[in-house]
Amino acid sequence: MLTLSLTTCPKSLKPSLFFHFPPHFSNHFSRQFSLSATLPTTTERGLQFETGGSFFRHESFTGRDLGVLSAALYKRTHLELRILDAMSGCGVRSLRYLAEANADFVWANDANEEYRGVLTANLGAVSREEEGKRRWVVTNSDANRVMTECYLQRDFFDFIDVDSFGSDSTFLRPAFNMLKIGGLLYLTSTDGYSSGGHRPLNSLASYGAYVRPMPYANEIGLRMLIGGALREASVLGYYITPLFSYYSSHGPVFRVMLRVDRGKLSDMRHYGFISYCNKCGNSQAYSWSKLGKMICSCSDTKPSLVVSGPLWTGPLHQGPYLGEMLNLAKEWGWIGDGVGLDLEKLLNQMIDESDPELPFGYIKLDQIASRAKVNSPPIRNLMSVLQKVCFSSHAYLYL
Repeated sequence: MLTLSLTTCPKSLKPSLFFHFPPHFSNHFSRQFSLSATLPTTTERGLQFETGGSFFRHESFTGRDLGVLSAALYKRTHLELRILDAMSGCGVRSLRYLAEANADFVWANDANEEYRGVLTANLGAVSREEEGKRRWVVTNSDANRVMTECYLQRDFFDFIDVDSFGSDSTFLRPAFNMLKIGGLLYLTSTDGYSSGGHRPLNSLASYGAYVRPMPYANEIGLRMLIGGALREASVLGYYITPLFSYYSSHGPVFRVMLRVDRGKLSDMRHYGFISYCNKCGNSQAYSWSKLGKMICSCSDTKPSLVVSGPLWTGPLHQGPYLGEMLNLAKEWGWIGDGVGLDLEKLLNQMIDESDPELPFGYIKLDQIASRAKVNSPPIRNLMSVLQKVCFSSHAYLYL
């Protein structure tokens, strides 16, 4: 049995209550109570924490690794790191941002008040104050309310992690509003139906993209998420750069790390439509000016194209940035000497895929052989030939 001594605060979430504490605040508003429970514990990267009754998946640790590496790189460059974990769950991400990325301050929020106990207990592994400054705070409120009140108080953050469920995109504008210029926004979608083209009206409502079934639905899901973020950012006068994009099948989970800067989209070359030809298997991008003029060169009569969009059609990763992440992972001992092979492989694949000339989508080797009316060659032989003529190829993509 574990006895926890917790502090509950008023439900009002005005940032002044959490960042500008008057000396009498704690005694005046707080009340102490004890909670006894037997809570399961787990360990990630050497940090022990409890999951309680929160939704937690160990399989998501790679996405958390990528987030921590990005946060740590930001701290090294900007010397200050204030993070909002808008949908914290049990708080494992918040804990890791504090302990591994050395965040100066983490605001851990989750709308479910039942998670307050386990969230506070887990963050208790890190001192609540350091040199008279708060390192972390726990609140239970709607994420959009927290972000909106921060914006109204002009309380801006360097890094915002929104680990949302489904295709909820209502948080995009509040997140952009409260993020510092040059800050990082870590977005999530878990809507595999929309990315697969099975709910086109839902993807249209959430991300402004009418998505139809295509063979590479996992990549489309990432481009759908980035495209929706780009649309919202442009309205506010911001421009986004995808630093990396990650898909995991266990959700499915689509995660993208975006850097947000001032400046609108100067042209539409990275925001358009993607087509897939059911006849020849070719994929290509179409600009807005080509609407109504889409046709595949293999077909002059019967329409064979399936078109989705508008979507992000630019690079999904930034190679130099991923190189920094790879070096930091080596410095921390996360990879190298036979350790962390999966993470190392993933980062190297992302670096290879960051080539801006690399087209989107893929076509299966069996389909190529079938259309050419030949037997399928060994995949390693084909990859070797492609790479010799300066093509980037992978037998197994993370997408």
